[in-house]
Amino acid sequence: MNLIVDIGNSFTKVAIFSGDTLVKHYLHEAFSNEDLTPYMDEYGIDKAIISSVSQDAAKVAEHLEKKKCKSITLSSATALPFHVQYQTPKTLGSDRIAAVAGGQHLFPGQPVLIIEAGTCVTYDITTEKGSYLGGAISPGLKMRYKAMHEFTKNLPLLEPVAAAELTGTSTAASIHSGALNGLINEMDGMIDKFKEMYPHLRIIISGGDINYFDKKLKNNIFARPNIVLIGLNQILKYNFEN
Repeated sequence: MNLIVDIGNSFTKVAIFSGDTLVKHYLHEAFSNEDLTPYMDEYGIDKAIISSVSQDAAKVAEHLEKKKCKSITLSSATALPFHVQYQTPKTLGSDRIAAVAGGQHLFPGQPVLIIEAGTCVTYDITTEKGSYLGGAISPGLKMRYKAMHEFTKNLPLLEPVAAAELTGTSTAASIHSGALNGLINEMDGMIDKFKEMYPHLRIIISGGDINYFDKKLKNNIFARPNIVLIGLNQILKYNFEN
Protein backbone atom coordinates (compact mmCIF):
# COMPACT_ATOMS: atom_id res chain seq x y z
CA MET A 1 0.00 0.00 0.00
CA ASN A 2 1.28 3.46 -0.94
CA LEU A 3 0.83 6.67 1.03
CA ILE A 4 0.57 10.01 -0.76
CA VAL A 5 1.07 13.22 1.25
CA ASP A 6 0.38 16.38 -0.76
CA ILE A 7 0.92 19.45 1.45
CA GLY A 8 -0.47 22.64 -0.05
CA ASN A 9 -0.74 26.21 1.17
CA SER A 10 -4.21 25.77 2.68
CA PHE A 11 -4.88 22.03 2.83
CA THR A 12 -3.05 18.72 2.98
CA LYS A 13 -4.33 15.81 0.91
CA VAL A 14 -3.54 12.31 2.10
CA ALA A 15 -4.28 9.35 -0.17
CA ILE A 16 -3.94 5.58 0.04
CA PHE A 17 -3.24 3.57 -3.14
CA SER A 18 -3.18 -0.15 -3.70
CA GLY A 19 -1.24 -0.49 -6.93
CA ASP A 20 -2.94 1.96 -9.30
CA THR A 21 -6.22 1.98 -7.35
CA LEU A 22 -7.10 4.95 -5.16
CA VAL A 23 -8.47 3.32 -2.00
CA LYS A 24 -9.14 6.40 0.15
CA HIS A 25 -8.28 10.05 0.23
CA TYR A 26 -8.58 12.59 3.01
CA LEU A 27 -8.39 16.38 3.33
CA HIS A 28 -6.75 18.03 6.35
CA GLU A 29 -7.11 21.75 6.98
CA ALA A 30 -4.76 21.66 9.99
CA PHE A 31 -2.16 18.95 9.38
CA SER A 32 0.43 17.45 11.71
CA ASN A 33 2.72 14.47 11.23
CA GLU A 34 0.78 12.49 13.81
CA ASP A 35 -2.26 12.61 11.52
CA LEU A 36 -0.50 10.00 9.35
CA THR A 37 -0.21 7.40 12.11
CA PRO A 38 -3.80 6.07 11.95
CA TYR A 39 -3.56 5.61 8.17
CA MET A 40 -0.27 3.76 8.45
CA ASP A 41 -1.60 1.50 11.19
CA GLU A 42 -4.87 0.77 9.37
CA TYR A 43 -3.49 0.14 5.89
CA GLY A 44 -0.02 -1.24 6.60
CA ILE A 45 1.76 1.43 4.57
CA ASP A 46 5.31 0.58 3.49
CA LYS A 47 6.08 3.29 0.89
CA ALA A 48 5.27 6.98 0.72
CA ILE A 49 5.84 10.11 -1.33
CA ILE A 50 5.75 13.64 0.05
CA SER A 51 5.00 16.73 -2.00
CA SER A 52 5.11 20.00 -0.11
CA VAL A 53 4.92 23.69 -1.01
CA SER A 54 4.53 25.08 2.51
CA GLN A 55 5.94 22.71 5.15
CA ASP A 56 9.27 21.11 5.95
CA ALA A 57 8.96 17.79 4.15
CA ALA A 58 12.06 16.50 5.99
CA LYS A 59 10.09 16.36 9.24
CA VAL A 60 7.34 14.36 7.58
CA ALA A 61 9.94 11.98 6.14
CA GLU A 62 11.54 11.61 9.56
CA HIS A 63 8.18 10.71 11.09
CA LEU A 64 7.58 8.10 8.38
CA GLU A 65 11.03 6.61 8.91
CA LYS A 66 10.26 6.11 12.60
CA LYS A 67 7.22 4.13 11.46
CA LYS A 68 9.47 1.91 9.28
CA CYS A 69 8.06 3.45 6.10
CA LYS A 70 10.33 4.20 3.13
CA SER A 71 9.65 7.59 1.54
CA ILE A 72 10.78 9.98 -1.15
CA THR A 73 10.22 13.72 -1.34
CA LEU A 74 9.30 15.14 -4.72
CA SER A 75 11.83 17.67 -6.01
CA SER A 76 13.50 18.67 -9.25
CA ALA A 77 16.02 15.86 -8.61
CA THR A 78 13.38 13.12 -8.36
CA ALA A 79 13.41 10.50 -11.10
CA LEU A 80 10.27 10.87 -13.24
CA PRO A 81 8.40 8.49 -15.58
CA PHE A 82 8.60 11.00 -18.43
CA HIS A 83 11.25 13.09 -20.17
CA VAL A 84 11.39 16.75 -19.11
CA GLN A 85 12.24 19.31 -21.80
CA TYR A 86 11.33 22.29 -19.60
CA GLN A 87 14.27 24.72 -19.66
CA THR A 88 14.02 25.63 -15.95
CA PRO A 89 13.08 22.33 -14.23
CA LYS A 90 14.08 23.62 -10.79
CA THR A 91 11.27 26.19 -10.98
CA LEU A 92 8.64 23.67 -12.05
CA GLY A 93 5.89 23.30 -9.44
CA SER A 94 5.38 19.90 -7.84
CA ASP A 95 1.66 19.97 -8.70
CA ARG A 96 2.47 20.41 -12.39
CA ILE A 97 5.02 17.57 -12.27
CA ALA A 98 2.53 15.24 -10.61
CA ALA A 99 -0.32 16.19 -12.95
CA VAL A 100 1.85 15.40 -15.97
CA ALA A 101 2.74 12.01 -14.49
CA GLY A 102 -0.95 11.35 -13.94
CA GLY A 103 -1.84 12.31 -17.50
CA GLN A 104 0.87 10.08 -18.94
CA HIS A 105 -0.43 7.17 -16.86
CA LEU A 106 -4.05 7.62 -17.95
CA PHE A 107 -3.23 8.07 -21.65
CA PRO A 108 0.08 6.35 -22.42
CA GLY A 109 1.44 6.84 -25.91
CA GLN A 110 -0.85 9.80 -26.58
CA PRO A 111 -0.39 13.57 -26.49
CA VAL A 112 -2.01 14.98 -23.36
CA LEU A 113 -2.93 18.49 -22.24
CA ILE A 114 -3.51 18.85 -18.49
CA ILE A 115 -5.39 21.93 -17.31
CA GLU A 116 -5.37 22.65 -13.58
CA ALA A 117 -7.90 25.27 -12.53
CA GLY A 118 -6.86 26.62 -9.16
CA THR A 119 -5.28 29.80 -7.83
CA CYS A 120 -3.65 29.94 -11.24
CA VAL A 121 -4.70 28.06 -14.34
CA THR A 122 -1.89 25.93 -15.71
CA TYR A 123 -1.69 24.27 -19.11
CA ASP A 124 0.84 21.45 -19.47
CA ILE A 125 1.48 19.48 -22.66
CA THR A 126 3.17 16.12 -23.19
CA THR A 127 3.82 14.40 -26.49
CA GLU A 128 2.88 10.88 -27.55
CA LYS A 129 6.53 9.93 -26.93
CA GLY A 130 6.26 10.91 -23.28
CA SER A 131 8.15 14.20 -23.44
CA TYR A 132 6.95 17.07 -21.26
CA LEU A 133 7.35 20.31 -23.22
CA GLY A 134 5.96 22.94 -20.83
CA GLY A 135 2.84 25.02 -21.19
CA ALA A 136 1.32 28.18 -19.81
CA ILE A 137 0.33 29.82 -16.53
CA SER A 138 -2.64 32.18 -16.33
CA PRO A 139 -4.53 33.96 -13.51
CA GLY A 140 -7.16 31.74 -11.93
CA LEU A 141 -10.84 32.58 -11.51
CA LYS A 142 -10.68 34.03 -7.98
CA MET A 143 -7.50 35.91 -8.84
CA ARG A 144 -9.34 37.66 -11.69
CA TYR A 145 -12.11 38.82 -9.40
CA LYS A 146 -9.57 40.02 -6.85
CA ALA A 147 -7.45 41.84 -9.43
CA MET A 148 -10.43 43.75 -10.83
CA HIS A 149 -11.29 44.90 -7.32
CA GLU A 150 -7.79 45.78 -6.12
CA PHE A 151 -6.56 47.51 -9.28
CA THR A 152 -9.60 49.73 -9.75
CA LYS A 153 -11.29 52.28 -7.54
CA ASN A 154 -14.93 51.33 -7.97
CA LEU A 155 -15.31 47.66 -8.87
CA PRO A 156 -16.56 45.51 -5.96
CA LEU A 157 -15.00 42.24 -4.86
CA LEU A 158 -17.43 39.47 -5.82
CA GLU A 159 -17.52 35.73 -5.27
CA PRO A 160 -17.45 33.52 -8.40
CA VAL A 161 -20.75 32.26 -9.76
CA ALA A 162 -21.58 28.96 -11.48
CA ALA A 163 -22.85 30.64 -14.67
CA ALA A 164 -22.90 34.13 -16.15
CA GLU A 165 -24.74 35.73 -19.05
CA LEU A 166 -22.47 36.87 -21.84
CA THR A 167 -23.93 40.38 -21.77
CA GLY A 168 -23.84 41.72 -18.24
CA THR A 169 -26.66 44.20 -17.61
CA SER A 170 -25.16 45.49 -14.34
CA THR A 171 -21.67 46.09 -13.04
CA ALA A 172 -21.80 42.89 -11.00
CA ALA A 173 -23.11 40.86 -13.94
CA SER A 174 -20.45 42.36 -16.21
CA ILE A 175 -17.70 41.36 -13.76
CA HIS A 176 -19.06 37.82 -13.61
CA SER A 177 -19.21 37.60 -17.40
CA GLY A 178 -15.69 38.88 -17.84
CA ALA A 179 -14.18 36.65 -15.18
CA LEU A 180 -16.04 33.40 -15.86
CA ASN A 181 -16.84 33.59 -19.58
CA GLY A 182 -13.47 35.12 -20.28
CA LEU A 183 -11.67 32.22 -18.64
CA ILE A 184 -13.89 29.61 -20.31
CA ASN A 185 -13.09 31.11 -23.70
CA GLU A 186 -9.40 31.30 -22.81
CA MET A 187 -9.40 27.59 -22.00
CA ASP A 188 -11.22 26.66 -25.21
CA GLY A 189 -8.89 28.88 -27.21
CA MET A 190 -5.78 27.33 -25.66
CA ILE A 191 -7.15 23.83 -26.26
CA ASP A 192 -7.86 24.69 -29.91
CA LYS A 193 -4.31 25.95 -30.41
CA PHE A 194 -2.78 22.82 -28.90
CA LYS A 195 -5.10 20.62 -30.98
CA GLU A 196 -3.75 22.29 -34.12
CA MET A 197 -0.34 20.92 -33.08
CA TYR A 198 -1.64 17.57 -31.83
CA PRO A 199 -4.92 16.54 -33.56
CA HIS A 200 -5.37 13.46 -31.37
CA LEU A 201 -4.85 15.40 -28.16
CA ARG A 202 -6.38 14.14 -24.91
CA ILE A 203 -7.48 16.88 -22.53
CA ILE A 204 -7.68 16.50 -18.74
CA ILE A 205 -9.03 19.17 -16.41
CA SER A 206 -8.46 19.16 -12.68
CA GLY A 207 -7.97 21.55 -9.77
CA GLY A 208 -10.06 23.15 -7.06
CA ASP A 209 -12.18 25.21 -9.48
CA ILE A 210 -12.91 22.31 -11.83
CA ASN A 211 -16.69 22.52 -11.28
CA TYR A 212 -16.84 25.99 -12.85
CA PHE A 213 -15.52 24.67 -16.16
CA ASP A 214 -15.78 20.91 -16.73
CA LYS A 215 -19.27 21.01 -18.27
CA LYS A 216 -18.96 24.40 -20.00
CA LEU A 217 -16.02 23.86 -22.34
CA LYS A 218 -16.90 23.12 -25.96
CA ASN A 219 -14.03 20.67 -26.29
CA ASN A 220 -14.23 17.04 -25.22
CA ILE A 221 -12.41 16.80 -21.90
CA PHE A 222 -11.84 14.31 -19.09
CA ALA A 223 -12.48 15.65 -15.59
CA ARG A 224 -10.03 14.06 -13.16
CA PRO A 225 -10.16 15.84 -9.76
CA ASN A 226 -7.45 13.56 -8.32
CA ILE A 227 -4.95 13.79 -11.19
CA VAL A 228 -2.18 15.11 -8.89
CA LEU A 229 -2.65 12.25 -6.42
CA ILE A 230 -2.67 9.74 -9.30
CA GLY A 231 0.54 11.26 -10.64
CA LEU A 232 2.29 11.26 -7.27
CA ASN A 233 1.48 7.57 -6.92
CA GLN A 234 2.99 6.90 -10.35
CA ILE A 235 6.16 8.79 -9.42
CA LEU A 236 6.38 6.80 -6.19
CA LYS A 237 6.00 3.51 -8.05
CA TYR A 238 8.55 4.55 -10.67
CA ASN A 239 11.18 5.29 -8.01
CA PHE A 240 10.67 2.07 -6.06
CA GLU A 241 10.15 -0.30 -8.98
CA ASN A 242 13.01 0.88 -11.21
